Amino acid sequence: MTTELQTEHRGQTLVMRLHGPATRNALSPQVYAAGVELLNVAESNPDVRVVVLTGHGGHFCGGGDLQRLSHQRIHDLAGQGANLDAFHQWVEALRSFPKPVIAAVEGVAAGGGMSLALACDLVVAADNARFLSAYSQVGLSPDGGASWHLSRALGRSQALAQLWLGTPQTAQQWAERGLVHRLCAAGQALNEALALADQLAEVPAGVLASIKELVNDAHAPLRTQLDAEKQHFLVNLARPEAGAAIDAFLQRRSSRP
Repeated sequence: MTTELQTEHRGQTLVMRLHGPATRNALSPQVYAAGVELLNVAESNPDVRVVVLTGHGGHFCGGGDLQRLSHQRIHDLAGQGANLDAFHQWVEALRSFPKPVIAAVEGVAAGGGMSLALACDLVVAADNARFLSAYSQVGLSPDGGASWHLSRALGRSQALAQLWLGTPQTAQQWAERGLVHRLCAAGQALNEALALADQLAEVPAGVLASIKELVNDAHAPLRTQLDAEKQHFLVNLARPEAGAAIDAFLQRRSSRP
């Protein structure tokens, strides 16, 4: 059976769960298409403020389906190219989605599963989580943006070492490198991610979207970035949420002894 992408709503958070018990939630073309469609619907739904991506059965995602890859490398290489396009469309959708996306990682996040976690905005990981590039061990180079995300987060040398050697990295190691944003006990990644989602949901939606867009584009020249910051600042200042928050802050300050 191929992995499915199941959903549930937890308050203002949409939980997307990879469900493929037989393969540690290995990725599939059906998952890619469902992921893009769900994000498209969630973007226009004001009741969804945050998305959490997690896996079923104590693992996040074991990566690509090697049996399918073994077949397609001989019989349908073009079809595998189309599958990669679909995967990369989902990765791009996660990056550009204007609301926060949190990965809640338990157990294994390998290959494309590791790339998927990196594509999320924040990563909450249980202390039993293991991040494994895996590609080089099966004669492949990375996909899903792993080389892009790791080189930006770790620098060239560390990214090369991780992708060349494929040495498993613990959640603690990833936290030390800034790739994991919150550690928790095994079995608690989803709960911790939901708590973080509730905290983010208190920030005005326009502010969250502006900050994500600005950080995504931060590689632009400084002058371009300053102009973009000015534009976003003025748009958010004109929104009623800013007026209410500023008034509340001033009232709190004036009431201090």
